[in-house]
Amino acid sequence: MQHKRRFLVIGCGSIGKRHIGNLIMLNEKDIVAFDTRADRRQEVKSRFGVEVLNNVADAWSSHPDVAVITAPTSMHVSLATQAADLGCHMFIEKPLSHNRDGLENLLAVVRSKNLITLVGSNMRFHPGLKQIKKMLDDRAIGRIVAMRVEFGQYLPDWHSQEDYRQGYSARAELGGGVILDAIHEFDYIRWMLGEIDTVACISGKLSDLEINTEDTAAILLRFSSGAIGEIHLDYVQRAYSRTCHIIGEDGTIRWDYKTGEIAWYSAESRDWKSYHNPPDWEPNHMYLDELRHFLRCRNGEEEPCLDVFQAAQVLRVALAAKESAKTERFMNVG
Repeated sequence: MQHKRRFLVIGCGSIGKRHIGNLIMLNEKDIVAFDTRADRRQEVKSRFGVEVLNNVADAWSSHPDVAVITAPTSMHVSLATQAADLGCHMFIEKPLSHNRDGLENLLAVVRSKNLITLVGSNMRFHPGLKQIKKMLDDRAIGRIVAMRVEFGQYLPDWHSQEDYRQGYSARAELGGGVILDAIHEFDYIRWMLGEIDTVACISGKLSDLEINTEDTAAILLRFSSGAIGEIHLDYVQRAYSRTCHIIGEDGTIRWDYKTGEIAWYSAESRDWKSYHNPPDWEPNHMYLDELRHFLRCRNGEEEPCLDVFQAAQVLRVALAAKESAKTERFMNVG
């Protein structure tokens, strides 16, 4: 069953524009957008032909059914709470927030109004990671002992048309830093291996990048299952790298985002097998599939794969990593 819906997109940076374009591709026609920057408002108006609003009060007065929150991380909870108070269902870009302030109140409002929420989790829609998740669920490599995850990319290359020093990634006050910026890695390792009990982290600004956030982090995780996780994150690598390596009692799985390959070693066959992305796959397919999932959730056809309650737990893990780096102690995830 289709529901009439008006989308309000708050924040028209690169990810906001991507979501606007994808909503249009999915035949959603009732879209309004708000951004504090006039140049972004003008770009969205001319590029997509959607209505743009000059202030946030007008945005809320436009009577949205769904709020798509793609503003800087430090504004997510405040905007989401305003949306929830108005009864809006929400798609919120990752991470859910940069601290715990206002988080419990947001969760309480969402729960009391039974709102549908999804927090940005496009990596869950990557064909490689979906295949690995199925393999682990099928116990293709037996009981998991350890998983190692890596993400690294040179920050100035992320949005090469903009000054990286002005972006939220570079600014602690906006919720930047590689630990929160690369929270996808925390999310998908938890998706694969389950709940995380303990976190230890070393991080810091180790490069010459002109930022006031950490640019490198090494994180250790202890899962409730007993498995050990390792996450490496950085803003420094000049060649994009995103990989994972999973060690099970009955085999090994390796994945490389750049090559699109999964390599699976089976102890039973003593041989390697390979899987690859579909030949026509491209990165935007993840974002389209993510929005399709959200729309199906809005129609009551599916349950959100990462609602605000689950995303809050992922955030707690990331914040525990930041606290561990600050205090040089192991942290229990609460």
